[in-house]
Amino acid sequence: MFELTDTQKIGVGLAGFGVFFLFLGMLLLFDKSLLALGNILFISGLATVIGGKRTFFFFFQRHKVKGSLAFFGGIFVVLAGWPLIGMIIECYGFALLFSGFFPVAINFLRRVPLLGTLLNLPGISRLINWLETPTERQYEH
Repeated sequence: MFELTDTQKIGVGLAGFGVFFLFLGMLLLFDKSLLALGNILFISGLATVIGGKRTFFFFFQRHKVKGSLAFFGGIFVVLAGWPLIGMIIECYGFALLFSGFFPVAINFLRRVPLLGTLLNLPGISRLINWLETPTERQYEH
């Protein structure tokens, strides 16, 4: 395993709280305040874990511009007062930005004892296999 510094541990906590507030904001019928707080915490947690410079270069690579614009545009739309539309745009940007990590995350989740059994059920495994296969949009430059 690898060691996390104290700063990275704080970043994981911030990102975790960000995901929690995003989830809670969606459960409470797209509450604008919770979604905005979740977005801010998630991005600050990500920047704290991998560093500010690496976060900047992650979001602003040439082949990730479309995903970054959709992700940050969705955050802006949420802050402007249209949380449902903003979250749809933001989810699209998130999928474009992090689609390269999906196969790694799925392989990890398949090794978790109870969750792996659930992911290997007939209907779910077909969906998971579709998510795991690389597509041409991941390799667009």
